[in-house]
Amino acid sequence: MGRMRRKGDLPTKTCATCGRPFTWRKKWADVWDDVRYCSDRCRRNRPRGDPDADADAEPKD
Repeated sequence: MGRMRRKGDLPTKTCATCGRPFTWRKKWADVWDDVRYCSDRCRRNRPRGDPDADADAEPKD
């Protein structure tokens, strides 16, 4: 088994929407460099001037 880590030892980032700190999660292991928001709610409520706003948007018909 791998070495256990303390939660305090995990990397952290600040959410681009709410400004709160959040820590690394295992499901983000492959995309940690691209994670900008702490939750889906913050991602949906991101500022309108965000340059990545169209990257996550679903295509409109």
